[in-house]
Amino acid sequence: MNVVYWLLTELSTRILPILGIFVPKIRHFVAQRENLFSSLSDFRATHTGPLTWFHVASLGEYEQAKPVIAALKEQEPSTWVVVSFFSPSGYEPTARKPQAGVDWITYLPLDRKSWADRFVAVLNPTRSIFVKYDLWYHHLQALKQRQVPTYLIAASFRPDQSYFSWYGGFFRRMLEQMDWIFTQNESSIQLLASFKITNASQTGDTRFDRVAGTAAQPMDFPTIREWIKDRPTVVIGSAWEEDMTLLIPLIQSKPDYLWIIAPHALDALAMDRWASALGVPTKKFSQWKGEQDPQILFIDNIGMLSSLYQFAHFAYVGGGFGKGLHNILEPLGFGIPVIFGNPKRASKFPEAAQSQLEGCGFAVSSFSELQECVHQLEQPEFYQKSTTAAQQWVKANLGAADRILAHLTNSTSSK
Repeated sequence: MNVVYWLLTELSTRILPILGIFVPKIRHFVAQRENLFSSLSDFRATHTGPLTWFHVASLGEYEQAKPVIAALKEQEPSTWVVVSFFSPSGYEPTARKPQAGVDWITYLPLDRKSWADRFVAVLNPTRSIFVKYDLWYHHLQALKQRQVPTYLIAASFRPDQSYFSWYGGFFRRMLEQMDWIFTQNESSIQLLASFKITNASQTGDTRFDRVAGTAAQPMDFPTIREWIKDRPTVVIGSAWEEDMTLLIPLIQSKPDYLWIIAPHALDALAMDRWASALGVPTKKFSQWKGEQDPQILFIDNIGMLSSLYQFAHFAYVGGGFGKGLHNILEPLGFGIPVIFGNPKRASKFPEAAQSQLEGCGFAVSSFSELQECVHQLEQPEFYQKSTTAAQQWVKANLGAADRILAHLTNSTSSK
């Protein structure tokens, strides 16, 4: 398998530039990595000394890394922090503005052996931390050869993953090479143990730390606050077309509510189409000065959503009917109930099932179920129980970042 993987990575790095001639997304993917090594060399030349490297696939994993980065910087302020992304959808919005505690943001080169060796050699990290699942064989081999302590945090495993399949020996070896694995749940520990991987501990989901931090210090939007006043408001986060099919008739049936809609993709045509179907006063945030009084405000930018839940009586989070449910913990961090489409692959989103057991999350599969759920949340006693459940669940799951950091720093000091 090692030889097959080596051959595939060698071929892919040669084929992708050719495919990029015909496919703009691939062309962009390749072009963004062209000056990667020279930029990294320039950074390291002026930032010598201890460095911790975090690798994430995209934005969701970066959110899980943020609490650990913050705790690390507080404890080791002289340590440089570099974050690498695989996906443009994660790198591009993150690289546009300074990130707290992060000294350099870069793409990860494709997992060609020579590139992985060069990347690790130039970066020269003191420790490396991978988040959740985005593991690359040659990069891990390069770290091992240089004896760099390597960790996996926020891991959440399922039996149907490639690591645990009949052909999974190659992938499982990447887990075995980790100095330590920090999991979100006990079931992941048990699954690892069944394959004799015992260098692991359950520390919880760092997203709870992240959402609690956001709720404690949300961004301030005085224009939106003035618009809402004391009127009941629903925030719809990361809406897809499938979500809006259910939500449009609900919105039309609730003229007393205000609605803040943040689409999954910043597609102006989709927002215009939804506005036309709704038939009520709407406004895009970028075009709104606060003079008008729309019933619906479309958020046509990236970066506001996580703080907008502060205005919500309850929230709806999209994606469950499509490729994957988005972050339901963000509204729960503000202590409000959240509704979402019943995920097609529920095992990939254990927080969805757990939120239902806790009494603060509600999965729906049809408009009638959505309507009934909203009706329940309009009952004061039921709503109060749901908000209390949200607050208690988040509070009970805080501290994952501190537990991870305690292990990391103890491991470093003992070497």
